[in-house]
Amino acid sequence: MTSETQAPVIIVGGGPVGLGLAIELGQRGVRCLLVERAAAMHTVPKGQNLTQRTMEHFHFWGAEKALRAARTIPPEYGIGGLTSYGSLLGGYSYDWLQRDWVRDYYFTDNERLPQYATETVLRARAAELPAIETLYGWTVLDAGQDEAGAYVRARRGADGEERMLRADYVVGCDGSRSAVREAAGITQTKSDHDRLMVLLVFRSRGLHELLKRFPGKSYYNVLHPSLGGYWRFFGRVDLGETWFFHAPVPPGTTAANFDFPALLREAVGADFDIALDYVGFWDLRIAIADNYRKGRVFIAGDAAHSHPPYGGYGINTGLEDAANLGWKLAATLQGWGGPGLLDSYDEERRPVFASTARDFIEKAISQDRAFLETYDPESDKAAFELNWNARQTVAKTEVNSFEPNYEGSSVVGGGGAPSALGSHSFTSRAGHHLSPQPLSSGANVFEALGERFTLLALDADPAVVAAFEGAARDLGVGLTVITDSRAGGRERYEAALILVRPDQFVAWTGEGGDARAVLARAVGGL
Repeated sequence: MTSETQAPVIIVGGGPVGLGLAIELGQRGVRCLLVERAAAMHTVPKGQNLTQRTMEHFHFWGAEKALRAARTIPPEYGIGGLTSYGSLLGGYSYDWLQRDWVRDYYFTDNERLPQYATETVLRARAAELPAIETLYGWTVLDAGQDEAGAYVRARRGADGEERMLRADYVVGCDGSRSAVREAAGITQTKSDHDRLMVLLVFRSRGLHELLKRFPGKSYYNVLHPSLGGYWRFFGRVDLGETWFFHAPVPPGTTAANFDFPALLREAVGADFDIALDYVGFWDLRIAIADNYRKGRVFIAGDAAHSHPPYGGYGINTGLEDAANLGWKLAATLQGWGGPGLLDSYDEERRPVFASTARDFIEKAISQDRAFLETYDPESDKAAFELNWNARQTVAKTEVNSFEPNYEGSSVVGGGGAPSALGSHSFTSRAGHHLSPQPLSSGANVFEALGERFTLLALDADPAVVAAFEGAARDLGVGLTVITDSRAGGRERYEAALILVRPDQFVAWTGEGGDARAVLARAVGGL
């Protein structure tokens, strides 16, 4: 028998992205149903590196303290990595992807813990919000939209009960094999690298002892000449014993026909104790949905985009999807979002992922392949070492240039186009993340931002500020005004007026102008 349930938003998929979206909506008073197939969480460590930007989301979701308490590695290990040549202990290495290099541009520190620990924290936070109803252990049978709105038909695994769930909007956060994406008829573009990859989870105290020579590192990737730029990749799950490992393996490899301990020892370059806990496989490919929206159906996270776990972009990109889409759904449902606001989700987020895949992940594979084909310490040690050492500078440049932004989107305006390529700066720029600065009160600006839009007025003309306040009242747009001086660090913003979106991106900067037009554009054209 099928019963019917209604809510403004149904979220399919209860991983970090689905839970983050539910919390984003629930804190804004938007009722939502979250449907998750698994009754219990997986225990495979993945999606561990949480950037400073992602931790800003946890701050605003009221879960930062609990998340930091759940970490499994001491804080001094951060989320920094190491790149080695040939094997981990082969003698050539450099620091890689040290996101602490851009720490000053964000309000929070980064974090590292297994995805299942992150999900545990998010589940607990979601349970505290009355607007969120969770259905764990329910499988989606169908999803779509009709004249009455959007819907999901789901079945509970425990007893076979079926329910028809109706909503204004459905969001698929249900992974790379998304049932919502398939049901909505949203196609994908794939870039297949024709590589079978293994994921191993294993325990070894000996490896911890061997890697004490690299203090403060949480993951390690190995460039081997035979692998064409694809990595052998180790990561800590805890400090001292548990590890995960990704690497290319021959086609047809199974858990039963391959010597995985030998592969691990070759990648490290030494003998050590190994106790395998998990063997899994995945295909190395990059996929991006051709649209992130079809009518009342949206997709986010791996349902919208997937890529190999190179650089720790995956979970962070998905959580940024949730932050971007969440406030826009709330604004639309609460009546202060314009007709173009929901379309700006695809317009902003899809190009950012395309740029991440093209300009960082695939570029890194290509550059590593070219380096390995060109330089060999056995044939020309001097040339190899000169160019190997230069890669450290390149690594720093890459961290600084990964700065997702929404330049030129319809709700931001101006030139440019949304991209993952940018540069970190304290200057306030339309379409870019707001950098933190202290206020005269002693608080940080991030502690004073409003739930909806915020206007930073720094030695600004009071008449212009009043015009913004009046326009916000007329348009029904919630606006928090922070009045302060252009001193004490705030002069770095290089603007008198800065309009900040609910996701902490800058919508507009200036000295004056048509306040109503600026606000109307920022909310999608009221």
